[in-house]
Amino acid sequence: MKTLRFFKILSLAFAIMIVNSCDESILDLQPNAVTEEAYFVEEIEFERAVLGIYAKMTDFYWYNGGQNSCVLPVTLLPGDDITTTGQEEFEIFSNINPASGRLSYFYSAIYQMIARANVVIEKVIAVEDGIYVTAGRKDAHLGEALFLRAYGHYLLWNIFGTAPVRNFRVKVIAEMNPTSSSGTELLDQAITDLTEAATLLPATWDAANRGRVTKNSANGLLGKALVFKGTITGAAADHQAAITAFDKIAGASLVANFGDNHAFDTENNAESLFEYQATQAFGFDNIWLSNDFDNAVGALSVYWGFYNNNFTMFGKPRFIATQKLADMYPVGDPRKALTLDPANNNIRKYVSRDRSNQGGSSSVNNPRILRYADILILKAEALNESNGSTVEAINLLNQVRTRARGAGVEPANLSTGITDRAQIRQLIMNERLMELAGEGGRYFDLRRWALGSKITLNNAFFNSAIPTDLAWSAKHLNFPIPTSETDRNPNITQNEGY
Repeated sequence: MKTLRFFKILSLAFAIMIVNSCDESILDLQPNAVTEEAYFVEEIEFERAVLGIYAKMTDFYWYNGGQNSCVLPVTLLPGDDITTTGQEEFEIFSNINPASGRLSYFYSAIYQMIARANVVIEKVIAVEDGIYVTAGRKDAHLGEALFLRAYGHYLLWNIFGTAPVRNFRVKVIAEMNPTSSSGTELLDQAITDLTEAATLLPATWDAANRGRVTKNSANGLLGKALVFKGTITGAAADHQAAITAFDKIAGASLVANFGDNHAFDTENNAESLFEYQATQAFGFDNIWLSNDFDNAVGALSVYWGFYNNNFTMFGKPRFIATQKLADMYPVGDPRKALTLDPANNNIRKYVSRDRSNQGGSSSVNNPRILRYADILILKAEALNESNGSTVEAINLLNQVRTRARGAGVEPANLSTGITDRAQIRQLIMNERLMELAGEGGRYFDLRRWALGSKITLNNAFFNSAIPTDLAWSAKHLNFPIPTSETDRNPNITQNEGY
Protein backbone atom coordinates (compact mmCIF):
# COMPACT_ATOMS: atom_id res chain seq x y z
CA MET A 1 0.00 0.00 0.00
CA LYS A 2 2.86 2.36 0.81
CA THR A 3 4.35 1.77 -2.70
CA LEU A 4 1.03 2.42 -4.40
CA ARG A 5 0.51 5.60 -2.39
CA PHE A 6 4.00 6.83 -3.38
CA PHE A 7 3.32 6.36 -7.09
CA LYS A 8 -0.06 8.03 -6.80
CA ILE A 9 1.57 11.07 -5.18
CA LEU A 10 4.37 11.10 -7.77
CA SER A 11 1.86 10.88 -10.62
CA LEU A 12 -0.14 13.74 -9.16
CA ALA A 13 3.02 15.85 -8.90
CA PHE A 14 3.87 15.27 -12.54
CA ALA A 15 0.29 16.09 -13.56
CA ILE A 16 0.51 19.39 -11.68
CA MET A 17 3.84 20.17 -13.36
CA ILE A 18 2.38 19.46 -16.80
CA VAL A 19 -0.60 21.70 -16.16
CA ASN A 20 1.54 24.47 -14.74
CA SER A 21 4.02 24.24 -17.58
CA CYS A 22 1.39 25.96 -19.71
CA ASP A 23 0.96 28.78 -17.14
CA GLU A 24 3.49 31.54 -17.89
CA SER A 25 2.52 33.46 -14.75
CA ILE A 26 4.59 31.15 -12.55
CA LEU A 27 7.69 32.41 -14.33
CA ASP A 28 7.16 35.78 -12.66
CA LEU A 29 9.10 34.85 -9.55
CA GLN A 30 10.19 37.23 -6.79
CA PRO A 31 13.97 37.58 -6.30
CA ASN A 32 15.57 36.17 -3.19
CA ALA A 33 16.56 39.64 -1.94
CA VAL A 34 14.71 42.94 -1.75
CA THR A 35 15.03 44.97 -4.94
CA GLU A 36 14.45 48.64 -5.51
CA GLU A 37 11.22 47.87 -7.37
CA ALA A 38 9.87 46.10 -4.29
CA TYR A 39 11.09 48.78 -1.88
CA PHE A 40 9.80 52.29 -1.22
CA VAL A 41 6.23 51.09 -0.82
CA GLU A 42 5.87 52.05 2.85
CA GLU A 43 6.71 55.19 4.77
CA ILE A 44 9.10 53.25 7.02
CA GLU A 45 11.19 52.32 3.99
CA PHE A 46 11.65 55.97 3.09
CA GLU A 47 12.57 56.59 6.72
CA ARG A 48 15.29 53.94 6.60
CA ALA A 49 16.65 55.33 3.34
CA VAL A 50 16.92 58.82 4.83
CA LEU A 51 18.71 57.51 7.91
CA GLY A 52 21.06 55.73 5.54
CA ILE A 53 22.19 59.12 4.20
CA TYR A 54 23.04 60.29 7.71
CA ALA A 55 24.83 56.99 8.37
CA LYS A 56 27.29 57.67 5.56
CA MET A 57 28.65 60.57 7.59
CA THR A 58 30.34 57.99 9.79
CA ASP A 59 33.04 57.78 7.13
CA PHE A 60 34.01 61.37 7.93
CA TYR A 61 34.67 60.67 11.61
CA TRP A 62 35.50 57.07 12.50
CA TYR A 63 38.95 55.53 13.03
CA ASN A 64 38.63 53.49 9.82
CA GLY A 65 40.92 50.61 10.70
CA GLY A 66 43.98 52.75 11.26
CA GLN A 67 45.24 56.25 11.88
CA ASN A 68 46.52 56.50 8.30
CA SER A 69 43.01 56.01 6.94
CA CYS A 70 40.91 58.23 9.22
CA VAL A 71 40.08 61.42 7.33
CA LEU A 72 39.79 63.77 10.31
CA PRO A 73 43.30 65.17 9.71
CA VAL A 74 42.07 66.56 6.38
CA THR A 75 39.92 69.07 8.27
CA LEU A 76 41.75 69.34 11.60
CA LEU A 77 45.37 69.90 10.62
CA PRO A 78 45.76 72.39 7.74
CA GLY A 79 44.70 75.47 9.74
CA ASP A 80 46.55 77.65 12.22
CA ASP A 81 44.74 76.22 15.28
CA ILE A 82 45.95 72.59 15.41
CA THR A 83 49.43 71.20 14.83
CA THR A 84 51.62 68.18 15.53
CA THR A 85 55.31 67.67 16.16
CA GLY A 86 55.41 65.01 13.46
CA GLN A 87 55.23 64.75 9.68
CA GLU A 88 51.51 64.48 8.95
CA GLU A 89 50.84 65.21 5.28
CA PHE A 90 48.12 67.75 6.07
CA GLU A 91 50.44 69.50 8.51
CA ILE A 92 53.51 69.88 6.31
CA PHE A 93 51.46 70.41 3.12
CA SER A 94 54.10 69.51 0.54
CA ASN A 95 53.55 65.78 1.07
CA ILE A 96 49.92 66.07 -0.03
CA ASN A 97 49.49 64.39 -3.40
CA PRO A 98 46.74 62.87 -5.58
CA ALA A 99 47.56 59.37 -4.32
CA SER A 100 46.60 60.26 -0.75
CA GLY A 101 44.46 57.45 0.62
CA ARG A 102 42.70 59.82 2.97
CA LEU A 103 41.66 62.18 0.20
CA SER A 104 40.47 59.30 -1.97
CA TYR A 105 38.39 57.86 0.85
CA PHE A 106 36.92 61.26 1.75
CA TYR A 107 36.12 62.10 -1.87
CA SER A 108 34.37 58.77 -2.42
CA ALA A 109 32.44 58.94 0.86
CA ILE A 110 31.10 62.40 0.05
CA TYR A 111 29.83 61.28 -3.34
CA GLN A 112 28.34 58.12 -1.85
CA MET A 113 26.39 60.30 0.58
CA ILE A 114 25.27 62.54 -2.29
CA ALA A 115 24.23 59.46 -4.30
CA ARG A 116 22.12 58.17 -1.43
CA ALA A 117 20.49 61.59 -1.15
CA ASN A 118 19.75 61.64 -4.88
CA VAL A 119 17.96 58.30 -4.68
CA VAL A 120 15.78 59.52 -1.82
CA ILE A 121 15.03 62.82 -3.57
CA GLU A 122 13.95 60.99 -6.73
CA LYS A 123 11.79 58.50 -4.83
CA VAL A 124 10.12 61.04 -2.56
CA ILE A 125 9.22 63.31 -5.49
CA ALA A 126 7.71 60.37 -7.40
CA VAL A 127 5.98 58.65 -4.45
CA GLU A 128 2.36 57.68 -4.93
CA ASP A 129 -0.41 59.10 -2.79
CA GLY A 130 -1.22 57.04 0.27
CA ILE A 131 2.31 55.82 1.00
CA TYR A 132 3.03 58.53 3.56
CA VAL A 133 0.72 58.39 6.57
CA THR A 134 2.52 60.76 8.98
CA ALA A 135 1.69 64.43 8.49
CA GLY A 136 4.68 66.43 7.28
CA ARG A 137 7.01 63.45 6.99
CA LYS A 138 7.23 63.49 3.19
CA ASP A 139 8.38 67.11 3.20
CA ALA A 140 10.77 66.37 6.05
CA HIS A 141 12.36 63.47 4.16
CA LEU A 142 12.82 65.58 1.05
CA GLY A 143 14.26 68.40 3.14
CA GLU A 144 16.71 66.09 4.91
CA ALA A 145 17.94 64.61 1.64
CA LEU A 146 18.38 68.07 0.12
CA PHE A 147 20.24 69.28 3.20
CA LEU A 148 22.65 66.34 3.23
CA ARG A 149 23.25 66.62 -0.52
CA ALA A 150 24.02 70.30 0.05
CA TYR A 151 26.41 69.46 2.86
CA GLY A 152 28.25 67.08 0.52
CA HIS A 153 28.70 69.78 -2.13
CA TYR A 154 29.73 72.27 0.57
CA LEU A 155 32.48 69.88 1.72
CA LEU A 156 33.66 69.25 -1.83
CA TRP A 157 34.06 72.98 -2.47
CA ASN A 158 35.94 73.58 0.77
CA ILE A 159 38.34 70.67 0.29
CA PHE A 160 38.76 70.26 -3.46
CA GLY A 161 37.40 73.50 -4.90
CA THR A 162 36.45 71.83 -8.15
CA ALA A 163 34.56 68.56 -8.48
CA PRO A 164 31.46 67.48 -10.40
CA VAL A 165 28.08 68.74 -9.25
CA ARG A 166 25.77 65.76 -8.76
CA ASN A 167 22.18 66.97 -8.47
CA PHE A 168 20.50 63.97 -10.08
CA ARG A 169 20.66 60.22 -9.94
CA VAL A 170 22.98 58.57 -12.46
CA LYS A 171 21.14 55.95 -14.51
CA VAL A 172 22.92 55.66 -17.85
CA ILE A 173 26.54 55.17 -18.84
CA ALA A 174 26.68 58.55 -20.58
CA GLU A 175 26.21 60.26 -17.20
CA MET A 176 29.04 58.43 -15.46
CA ASN A 177 31.88 60.79 -16.42
CA PRO A 178 30.78 64.32 -15.52
CA THR A 179 32.97 67.37 -16.00
CA SER A 180 34.57 69.33 -13.20
CA SER A 181 32.77 72.32 -11.75
CA SER A 182 34.29 75.78 -11.74
CA GLY A 183 34.17 78.85 -9.54
CA THR A 184 31.49 78.58 -6.88
CA GLU A 185 29.26 76.07 -8.70
CA LEU A 186 29.50 73.54 -5.85
CA LEU A 187 28.50 76.23 -3.36
CA ASP A 188 25.74 77.40 -5.71
CA GLN A 189 24.23 73.91 -5.71
CA ALA A 190 24.41 73.78 -1.93
CA ILE A 191 22.71 77.17 -1.70
CA THR A 192 19.92 76.04 -4.04
CA ASP A 193 19.30 72.85 -2.07
CA LEU A 194 19.44 74.54 1.33
CA THR A 195 17.02 77.25 0.23
CA GLU A 196 14.45 74.58 -0.64
CA ALA A 197 15.26 72.43 2.39
CA ALA A 198 14.55 75.36 4.72
CA THR A 199 10.96 75.48 3.42
CA LEU A 200 10.42 71.75 3.95
CA LEU A 201 12.11 70.79 7.20
CA PRO A 202 10.30 70.88 10.54
CA ALA A 203 11.16 73.50 13.13
CA THR A 204 11.86 70.74 15.66
CA TRP A 205 11.76 66.97 16.02
CA ASP A 206 10.43 64.94 18.92
CA ALA A 207 12.81 63.45 21.48
CA ALA A 208 13.06 60.13 19.62
CA ASN A 209 14.39 61.94 16.53
CA ARG A 210 16.56 64.50 18.26
CA GLY A 211 19.58 65.46 16.18
CA ARG A 212 17.92 65.33 12.78
CA VAL A 213 18.23 68.51 10.73
CA THR A 214 15.67 71.28 11.07
CA LYS A 215 14.76 74.61 9.51
CA ASN A 216 17.41 76.18 11.73
CA SER A 217 20.00 73.73 10.40
CA ALA A 218 19.15 74.61 6.81
CA ASN A 219 19.04 78.37 7.35
CA GLY A 220 22.29 78.24 9.32
CA LEU A 221 24.22 76.29 6.70
CA LEU A 222 22.58 78.32 3.94
CA GLY A 223 23.78 81.55 5.50
CA LYS A 224 27.25 80.11 6.01
CA ALA A 225 27.49 79.00 2.38
CA LEU A 226 26.38 82.47 1.28
CA VAL A 227 29.02 84.16 3.44
CA PHE A 228 31.64 81.82 1.97
CA LYS A 229 30.46 82.66 -1.54
CA GLY A 230 30.38 86.37 -0.75
CA THR A 231 33.98 86.19 0.45
CA ILE A 232 34.93 85.02 -3.05
CA THR A 233 32.61 87.18 -5.15
CA GLY A 234 32.83 90.30 -3.01
CA ALA A 235 29.12 90.79 -3.70
CA ALA A 236 27.20 92.57 -0.96
CA ALA A 237 24.07 90.73 -2.17
CA ASP A 238 25.53 87.38 -1.05
CA HIS A 239 26.22 88.72 2.44
CA GLN A 240 22.80 90.35 2.62
CA ALA A 241 21.16 87.05 1.59
CA ALA A 242 23.15 85.35 4.34
CA ILE A 243 21.82 87.83 6.91
CA THR A 244 18.27 87.10 5.72
CA ALA A 245 18.86 83.37 6.21
CA PHE A 246 20.40 83.89 9.66
CA ASP A 247 17.45 86.04 10.72
CA LYS A 248 15.11 83.11 10.06
CA ILE A 249 16.77 81.04 12.78
CA ALA A 250 14.32 80.81 15.67
CA GLY A 251 14.68 79.46 19.18
CA ALA A 252 18.45 78.88 19.11
CA SER A 253 20.59 80.44 21.81
CA LEU A 254 24.05 80.35 23.31
CA VAL A 255 24.30 77.90 26.21
CA ALA A 256 25.67 79.33 29.44
CA ASN A 257 28.72 77.08 29.59
CA PHE A 258 31.05 77.17 26.58
CA GLY A 259 32.27 73.67 27.50
CA ASP A 260 28.80 72.18 27.02
CA ASN A 261 29.36 72.45 23.27
CA HIS A 262 31.99 69.70 23.35
CA ALA A 263 30.70 67.26 25.96
CA PHE A 264 28.93 63.94 25.43
CA ASP A 265 26.29 64.66 28.10
CA THR A 266 25.14 68.01 26.65
CA GLU A 267 24.73 67.10 22.98
CA ASN A 268 22.05 68.61 20.74
CA ASN A 269 21.62 71.57 23.08
CA ALA A 270 20.05 74.95 22.34
CA GLU A 271 23.23 76.15 20.63
CA SER A 272 23.55 73.19 18.29
CA LEU A 273 22.22 73.47 14.75
CA PHE A 274 23.85 70.39 13.22
CA GLU A 275 25.84 67.54 14.77
CA TYR A 276 27.08 64.18 13.65
CA GLN A 277 25.21 61.72 15.86
CA ALA A 278 28.01 59.50 17.10
CA THR A 279 26.92 56.28 18.78
CA GLN A 280 27.79 52.60 19.11
CA ALA A 281 26.77 50.04 16.51
CA PHE A 282 23.97 47.60 17.35
CA GLY A 283 26.26 44.60 17.72
CA PHE A 284 29.53 46.20 18.71
CA ASP A 285 31.54 49.09 17.39
CA ASN A 286 34.45 47.67 15.41
CA ILE A 287 36.82 50.38 14.25
CA TRP A 288 39.09 47.89 12.49
CA LEU A 289 36.72 46.45 9.88
CA SER A 290 35.22 47.88 6.72
CA ASN A 291 32.08 49.84 7.38
CA ASP A 292 29.35 48.58 5.05
CA PHE A 293 26.33 48.77 7.37
CA ASP A 294 25.24 45.31 6.26
CA ASN A 295 25.20 43.75 9.72
CA ALA A 296 25.33 44.62 13.40
CA VAL A 297 29.12 44.94 13.41
CA GLY A 298 30.34 48.27 12.12
CA ALA A 299 31.29 51.72 13.35
CA LEU A 300 29.03 54.64 14.15
CA SER A 301 31.46 56.30 16.53
CA VAL A 302 33.87 59.20 16.25
CA TYR A 303 37.62 59.04 16.83
CA TRP A 304 39.08 61.63 19.19
CA GLY A 305 42.33 59.69 19.65
CA PHE A 306 44.25 62.41 17.82
CA TYR A 307 43.48 64.71 20.77
CA ASN A 308 43.81 62.36 23.75
CA ASN A 309 46.83 60.40 22.46
CA ASN A 310 44.92 57.13 22.39
CA PHE A 311 46.85 53.87 22.20
CA THR A 312 45.66 53.48 18.60
CA MET A 313 48.02 56.32 17.66
CA PHE A 314 50.79 53.73 18.11
CA GLY A 315 53.41 56.28 19.05
CA LYS A 316 52.62 58.93 16.46
CA PRO A 317 52.44 62.46 17.88
CA ARG A 318 49.11 63.72 19.14
CA PHE A 319 47.38 66.77 17.72
CA ILE A 320 47.90 69.84 19.91
CA ALA A 321 47.07 73.54 19.83
CA THR A 322 49.40 75.85 17.98
CA GLN A 323 51.23 78.42 20.03
CA LYS A 324 49.44 81.01 17.92
CA LEU A 325 46.11 79.77 19.26
CA ALA A 326 47.36 79.56 22.85
CA ASP A 327 48.63 83.14 22.68
CA MET A 328 45.42 84.48 21.10
CA TYR A 329 43.26 84.26 24.23
CA PRO A 330 43.36 87.20 26.62
CA VAL A 331 44.39 86.37 30.17
CA GLY A 332 41.30 85.17 32.01
CA ASP A 333 39.35 83.97 28.96
CA PRO A 334 37.75 80.70 30.19
CA ARG A 335 37.73 79.30 26.65
CA LYS A 336 41.48 78.80 26.76
CA ALA A 337 41.45 76.23 29.56
CA LEU A 338 38.38 74.54 28.08
CA THR A 339 40.04 74.32 24.66
CA LEU A 340 43.62 73.43 25.59
CA ASP A 341 45.91 72.68 28.50
CA PRO A 342 48.02 75.83 28.98
CA ALA A 343 50.89 73.72 30.33
CA ASN A 344 51.47 71.74 27.14
CA ASN A 345 48.86 72.87 24.58
CA ASN A 346 47.13 69.46 24.64
CA ILE A 347 43.58 69.73 23.31
CA ARG A 348 40.76 69.41 25.84
CA LYS A 349 37.79 69.98 23.55
CA TYR A 350 35.76 66.79 23.05
CA VAL A 351 38.06 64.67 25.26
CA SER A 352 37.80 66.23 28.73
CA ARG A 353 34.10 65.28 28.98
CA ASP A 354 33.86 62.19 26.83
CA ARG A 355 32.33 58.71 26.91
CA SER A 356 33.94 55.98 24.87
CA ASN A 357 34.69 52.27 24.69
CA GLN A 358 37.45 50.03 23.30
CA GLY A 359 40.03 51.76 25.44
CA GLY A 360 38.91 55.21 24.36
CA SER A 361 39.28 54.54 20.65
CA SER A 362 35.55 54.71 19.94
CA SER A 363 33.76 57.83 21.22
CA VAL A 364 30.08 58.78 21.26
CA ASN A 365 30.82 62.49 21.79
CA ASN A 366 29.15 64.23 18.84
CA PRO A 367 31.25 66.53 16.63
CA ARG A 368 29.41 69.85 16.51
CA ILE A 369 29.32 70.81 12.84
CA LEU A 370 27.31 74.02 13.12
CA ARG A 371 26.43 75.94 16.25
CA TYR A 372 24.80 79.25 17.02
CA ALA A 373 28.03 80.99 18.09
CA ASP A 374 29.37 80.30 14.60
CA ILE A 375 26.23 81.91 13.15
CA LEU A 376 26.54 85.04 15.28
CA ILE A 377 30.14 85.61 14.20
CA LEU A 378 29.28 84.91 10.56
CA LYS A 379 26.43 87.41 10.73
CA ALA A 380 28.84 89.99 12.11
CA GLU A 381 31.12 89.28 9.17
CA ALA A 382 28.26 89.55 6.68
CA LEU A 383 27.26 92.93 8.12
CA ASN A 384 30.81 94.21 8.03
CA GLU A 385 31.48 93.05 4.47
CA SER A 386 28.21 94.46 3.09
CA ASN A 387 28.64 97.91 4.63
CA GLY A 388 26.06 97.14 7.27
CA SER A 389 25.98 98.45 10.82
CA THR A 390 29.37 98.19 12.52
CA VAL A 391 27.67 98.63 15.89
CA GLU A 392 25.44 95.63 15.26
CA ALA A 393 28.40 93.59 14.04
CA ILE A 394 30.41 94.30 17.19
CA ASN A 395 27.39 93.63 19.41
CA LEU A 396 27.10 90.17 17.82
CA LEU A 397 30.75 89.50 18.66
CA ASN A 398 30.12 90.74 22.18
CA GLN A 399 27.29 88.22 22.63
CA VAL A 400 29.80 85.43 22.04
CA ARG A 401 32.41 87.06 24.27
CA THR A 402 29.89 87.67 27.08
CA ARG A 403 28.98 84.00 27.17
CA ALA A 404 32.65 83.06 27.04
CA ARG A 405 33.67 85.06 30.09
CA GLY A 406 30.87 83.79 32.31
CA ALA A 407 31.21 85.51 35.67
CA GLY A 408 34.71 86.80 34.90
CA VAL A 409 35.97 89.92 33.16
CA GLU A 410 37.63 88.46 30.04
CA PRO A 411 37.12 88.49 27.18
CA ALA A 412 35.92 92.03 27.71
CA ASN A 413 33.38 93.61 25.40
CA LEU A 414 34.74 95.22 22.26
CA SER A 415 34.03 98.90 21.81
CA THR A 416 31.05 99.65 19.61
CA GLY A 417 32.84 102.83 18.62
CA ILE A 418 35.16 100.93 16.28
CA THR A 419 34.26 101.86 12.71
CA ASP A 420 37.30 100.73 10.71
CA ARG A 421 36.02 97.73 8.75
CA ALA A 422 39.47 96.25 8.26
CA GLN A 423 39.96 96.31 12.03
CA ILE A 424 36.55 94.74 12.60
CA ARG A 425 37.38 92.06 10.03
CA GLN A 426 40.50 91.16 11.99
CA LEU A 427 38.52 91.03 15.24
CA ILE A 428 36.07 88.66 13.54
CA MET A 429 38.91 86.44 12.33
CA ASN A 430 40.40 86.34 15.82
CA GLU A 431 37.06 85.56 17.43
CA ARG A 432 36.45 82.68 15.02
CA LEU A 433 39.84 81.25 15.93
CA MET A 434 39.28 81.45 19.70
CA GLU A 435 35.67 80.27 19.66
CA LEU A 436 35.81 77.51 17.04
CA ALA A 437 39.38 76.19 17.37
CA GLY A 438 39.80 72.45 16.98
CA GLU A 439 36.32 71.92 15.56
CA GLY A 440 37.45 71.20 12.02
CA GLY A 441 36.51 74.37 10.16
CA ARG A 442 39.45 76.71 10.59
CA TYR A 443 41.14 75.91 7.28
CA PHE A 444 37.84 76.42 5.48
CA ASP A 445 37.89 79.96 6.84
CA LEU A 446 41.53 80.57 5.96
CA ARG A 447 41.00 79.20 2.46
CA ARG A 448 38.05 81.45 1.64
CA TRP A 449 39.71 84.53 3.10
CA ALA A 450 42.81 83.82 1.01
CA LEU A 451 40.75 83.23 -2.15
CA GLY A 452 38.93 86.49 -1.46
CA SER A 453 42.22 88.36 -0.94
CA LYS A 454 41.37 89.15 2.68
CA ILE A 455 44.57 87.51 3.99
CA THR A 456 47.88 86.30 2.61
CA LEU A 457 48.75 82.75 3.58
CA ASN A 458 52.38 81.78 4.04
CA ASN A 459 54.48 79.84 6.52
CA ALA A 460 54.76 82.84 8.81
CA PHE A 461 50.97 83.20 8.91
CA PHE A 462 50.61 79.66 10.23
CA ASN A 463 53.23 80.44 12.88
CA SER A 464 54.59 76.99 12.17
CA ALA A 465 57.92 75.47 13.11
CA ILE A 466 57.99 73.19 10.08
CA PRO A 467 60.93 73.58 7.69
CA THR A 468 60.46 76.21 5.01
CA ASP A 469 60.91 73.64 2.25
CA LEU A 470 57.76 71.91 3.54
CA ALA A 471 55.75 75.10 3.73
CA TRP A 472 52.30 75.96 2.54
CA SER A 473 51.99 77.09 -1.08
CA ALA A 474 49.16 78.56 -3.13
CA LYS A 475 48.21 75.21 -4.68
CA HIS A 476 47.05 74.01 -1.27
CA LEU A 477 44.01 76.26 -1.42
CA ASN A 478 42.55 73.24 -3.21
CA PHE A 479 43.65 69.74 -2.34
CA PRO A 480 44.29 67.34 -5.24
CA ILE A 481 41.56 65.33 -6.93
CA PRO A 482 42.32 61.67 -6.11
CA THR A 483 44.22 59.70 -8.73
CA SER A 484 41.53 57.02 -8.62
CA GLU A 485 39.08 59.60 -9.98
CA THR A 486 41.26 61.25 -12.63
CA ASP A 487 42.33 57.81 -13.92
CA ARG A 488 38.70 56.72 -14.27
CA ASN A 489 37.11 59.91 -15.56
CA PRO A 490 38.83 61.70 -18.48
CA ASN A 491 36.54 64.73 -18.00
CA ILE A 492 37.93 65.55 -14.56
CA THR A 493 40.43 68.38 -14.34
CA GLN A 494 43.20 67.98 -11.79
CA ASN A 495 43.77 70.99 -9.56
CA GLU A 496 46.66 73.23 -10.50
CA GLY A 497 50.03 72.26 -9.09
CA TYR A 498 49.34 68.53 -8.71
